[in-house]
Amino acid sequence: MADVISPEYARVLPGLFRERVKRSPGAVAYTFYDAPSRSWMDLSWSDMARLIARWQTALKALSLTPGERVAVMANNSPQWVMFEQAALGLGLVVVPLYFNDRPDNVAYVLKDCGARLLLIENLAQWRELEGVAAQLDPGLRVWSLNDCGGGCPVQYVAKLLGKAERNLPEVLVNDAEAVATLVYTSGTTGRPKGVMLSHRNILWNAHAGIRAEPIYPDDYFLSFLPLSHTLERTIGYYLPMMAGASVAYARSIAELAEDLQTIKPTVLISVPRIYERIYARLQAQLRSELKRKLFRLAVEVGWLRFQYRQGRAEWQVRLLLWPLLDKLVAGKLLDKLGGRLRLAICGGAALSEEVGRTFVGLGLNLLQGYGMTESSPVISVNRSHDNDPLSVGPPLPDVEVRIGENEELLARSPGVMQGYWRLPDASAKTVDAEGWLHTGDKARIEVGRIYITGRLKDVIVLDTGEKVSPGDMETAISTAPLFEQVLVIGDNRPYLSALVVLNEQALKKMPSEEALLESIAERIKAFPGYAQIRRVKVIDEPWTVENGLLTPTLKPKREKILQTYAREIDELYNQSPGRPS
Repeated sequence: MADVISPEYARVLPGLFRERVKRSPGAVAYTFYDAPSRSWMDLSWSDMARLIARWQTALKALSLTPGERVAVMANNSPQWVMFEQAALGLGLVVVPLYFNDRPDNVAYVLKDCGARLLLIENLAQWRELEGVAAQLDPGLRVWSLNDCGGGCPVQYVAKLLGKAERNLPEVLVNDAEAVATLVYTSGTTGRPKGVMLSHRNILWNAHAGIRAEPIYPDDYFLSFLPLSHTLERTIGYYLPMMAGASVAYARSIAELAEDLQTIKPTVLISVPRIYERIYARLQAQLRSELKRKLFRLAVEVGWLRFQYRQGRAEWQVRLLLWPLLDKLVAGKLLDKLGGRLRLAICGGAALSEEVGRTFVGLGLNLLQGYGMTESSPVISVNRSHDNDPLSVGPPLPDVEVRIGENEELLARSPGVMQGYWRLPDASAKTVDAEGWLHTGDKARIEVGRIYITGRLKDVIVLDTGEKVSPGDMETAISTAPLFEQVLVIGDNRPYLSALVVLNEQALKKMPSEEALLESIAERIKAFPGYAQIRRVKVIDEPWTVENGLLTPTLKPKREKILQTYAREIDELYNQSPGRPS
């Protein structure tokens, strides 16, 4: 049975935690991998409460005042939660930073928000930050979860955590409208902006998520998206706390497949890139024509079964094949995801139709949603009983949506941010006087569902005047097994080209440009005739957060990539293209 704590009852985020401890003291709150013992370990809610009280005692020694900012740049772990809960209970504002963010970006955020304290993971992070030490506030304190040794001004947290005065952390904040966190946007163009989210913003969004799709105390989340990502923080951290569910922290993306087998989660939250990678591996494994035909048949019959169960198709005799196809194909995929997965949430970017249709057809209850940091973050999501994978679903309860000028999606809800930190003009431009959040995404609304159709600014205009949405094409192309990353280019040029990063296997064989164009052509044949790729350039180095070409949410920084490869791009257009793809 559900045991949901309402926002009204919790009032503030640390109040939510405190109430969960009272209701479920002995239940498992978090599971984590303990490297020294090479084993998975559990922490109950009462365990967490005692530890958070110790963290709070250490924070009190700093004599910080409510409203001051403290930052965290660490991997997902119970300690991340301990730090935040301790800080929030004292009325401090938490600023999450991506674990592997670039030092110059970290320095900018710390200076912009005026952080008084930074929690890091280890010495390696501090060594990275030493290069930008001159940009940091001399009064900034730095704590580390691991011992950094002598010779650096970083304090080891374990030496700071003295005995707590109580078994429950204090809650000194009671204003639901107070700013709880500053979340700096990814910054695909220009410097990131600090989104001010209140306790009420986040509590409302988590609760609306449960109202849309129930979560239960026996649910088990596997957390691997960074907690600096608002989707993971609200839906993968606060929502389970609100419902009394448990969360396990994956060791790493590289070990995710193994962790899925060990943890056997019931709920998974991810961005499209994870599903795209799994899809590409599935395709690469279909080496024989028989396997390919069997796979296609399983997806086709599974999709028909899905449509029938959703009430959108009539029963057909082919559905009798499903038990066999489930055993031979679909069941094996779900087993690789742990075998217990009842709910997979996908958000953060557009999921390609082909990838979505494949996973849904193979029996995964995949629900695509939509949102942005400025809305805490979820605006809409599909429901299990009413799922259209081509859409991002109906709005959450209490969310209003409408289409504004230039087909822009506007949203209004209790989750809309309080504004950007110290940027009143940008705040007023994004949230108008009537409270409508201007998302920057183009959309249409049909029968209560939202369909995202593109970005207002993310449009390529060829010198012929034709307009192309590169994001849609990149999503389609990236489903091909060859490609790891894709950027479509051609603004004010005579034709479209693509910068591509190949997967390791493809790099060993290095396909010709003609072979690459053929693979691309197969993926974008549904696009208009003018939206075809005429040239392609293979980029040797992957785009990463570390080299500044990806945002922390794994979105390409288009302008930065264009600047970095300006010479290669010019070469693409200084030569005559091959045949159109």
